[in-house]
Amino acid sequence: MRPYRNLKMADLIEEELGKLIEREVYVEGALITITDVLLTPDLLQANVRLGIIPKAKELEAFLAVEKQLPALRHALLRKMNVKPMPKLKIELDKRKD
Repeated sequence: MRPYRNLKMADLIEEELGKLIEREVYVEGALITITDVLLTPDLLQANVRLGIIPKAKELEAFLAVEKQLPALRHALLRKMNVKPMPKLKIELDKRKD
Protein backbone atom coordinates (compact mmCIF):
# COMPACT_ATOMS: atom_id res chain seq x y z
CA MET A 1 0.00 0.00 0.00
CA ARG A 2 1.26 3.47 -0.76
CA PRO A 3 2.31 5.36 2.37
CA TYR A 4 0.51 8.58 1.50
CA ARG A 5 -2.93 6.97 1.27
CA ASN A 6 -3.35 7.06 5.06
CA LEU A 7 -2.48 10.76 5.10
CA LYS A 8 -4.92 11.56 2.29
CA MET A 9 -7.72 9.59 3.95
CA ALA A 10 -7.04 11.22 7.32
CA ASP A 11 -7.14 14.70 5.78
CA LEU A 12 -10.36 13.93 3.94
CA ILE A 13 -12.02 12.51 7.06
CA GLU A 14 -10.90 15.52 9.10
CA GLU A 15 -12.30 17.98 6.57
CA GLU A 16 -15.64 16.27 5.92
CA LEU A 17 -16.29 15.22 9.52
CA GLY A 18 -15.48 18.75 10.68
CA LYS A 19 -18.14 20.12 8.35
CA LEU A 20 -20.65 17.52 9.55
CA ILE A 21 -19.98 18.23 13.23
CA GLU A 22 -20.32 21.95 12.60
CA ARG A 23 -23.69 21.39 10.92
CA GLU A 24 -25.17 18.55 12.99
CA VAL A 25 -23.89 18.93 16.57
CA TYR A 26 -24.81 22.03 18.55
CA VAL A 27 -23.82 22.75 22.12
CA GLU A 28 -24.68 26.19 23.47
CA GLY A 29 -21.52 28.23 23.98
CA ALA A 30 -19.04 25.58 22.81
CA LEU A 31 -16.69 25.40 19.84
CA ILE A 32 -15.92 21.86 18.66
CA THR A 33 -12.99 21.28 16.31
CA ILE A 34 -11.10 18.27 15.05
CA THR A 35 -7.44 18.59 15.95
CA ASP A 36 -6.14 15.33 14.52
CA VAL A 37 -7.20 12.11 12.77
CA LEU A 38 -5.01 9.02 13.11
CA LEU A 39 -5.74 6.04 10.87
CA THR A 40 -4.58 2.50 11.45
CA PRO A 41 -2.40 1.09 8.63
CA ASP A 42 -5.25 -1.16 7.44
CA LEU A 43 -7.63 1.86 7.24
CA LEU A 44 -10.25 0.15 9.41
CA GLN A 45 -10.21 2.50 12.42
CA ALA A 46 -9.84 6.25 12.68
CA ASN A 47 -9.03 7.89 16.02
CA VAL A 48 -10.47 11.39 15.93
CA ARG A 49 -9.18 13.92 18.46
CA LEU A 50 -11.54 16.70 19.40
CA GLY A 51 -10.62 20.11 20.72
CA ILE A 52 -13.41 21.80 22.66
CA ILE A 53 -13.47 25.38 23.89
CA PRO A 54 -14.26 26.39 26.65
CA LYS A 55 -13.00 23.72 29.02
CA ALA A 56 -16.20 23.94 31.11
CA LYS A 57 -18.31 22.66 28.17
CA GLU A 58 -15.88 19.86 27.27
CA LEU A 59 -17.85 16.94 28.73
CA GLU A 60 -21.22 18.15 27.44
CA ALA A 61 -19.88 18.67 23.92
CA PHE A 62 -18.01 15.34 23.90
CA LEU A 63 -21.16 13.47 24.92
CA ALA A 64 -23.19 15.30 22.24
CA VAL A 65 -20.70 14.24 19.55
CA GLU A 66 -20.57 10.69 20.91
CA LYS A 67 -24.36 10.47 20.80
CA GLN A 68 -24.42 11.59 17.15
CA LEU A 69 -21.47 9.39 16.11
CA PRO A 70 -23.46 6.66 14.26
CA ALA A 71 -25.35 9.29 12.24
CA LEU A 72 -22.11 11.17 11.55
CA ARG A 73 -20.40 7.99 10.37
CA HIS A 74 -23.31 7.20 8.06
CA ALA A 75 -23.33 10.73 6.59
CA LEU A 76 -19.55 10.56 6.16
CA LEU A 77 -19.87 7.23 4.32
CA ARG A 78 -22.43 8.72 1.94
CA LYS A 79 -20.27 11.80 1.37
CA MET A 80 -16.94 10.01 0.85
CA ASN A 81 -18.15 6.74 -0.71
CA VAL A 82 -15.22 4.75 0.72
CA LYS A 83 -15.56 1.08 1.45
CA PRO A 84 -14.89 -0.13 4.03
CA MET A 85 -15.51 3.06 5.97
CA PRO A 86 -13.13 3.32 8.96
CA LYS A 87 -14.77 2.91 12.34
CA LEU A 88 -14.66 6.27 14.13
CA LYS A 89 -13.38 6.46 17.69
CA ILE A 90 -13.44 9.89 19.30
CA GLU A 91 -11.29 11.14 22.13
CA LEU A 92 -10.49 14.49 23.69
CA ASP A 93 -7.24 16.11 22.70
CA LYS A 94 -5.26 16.43 25.93
CA ARG A 95 -2.07 17.81 24.41
CA LYS A 96 -0.67 20.95 26.01
CA ASP A 97 0.14 23.68 23.50
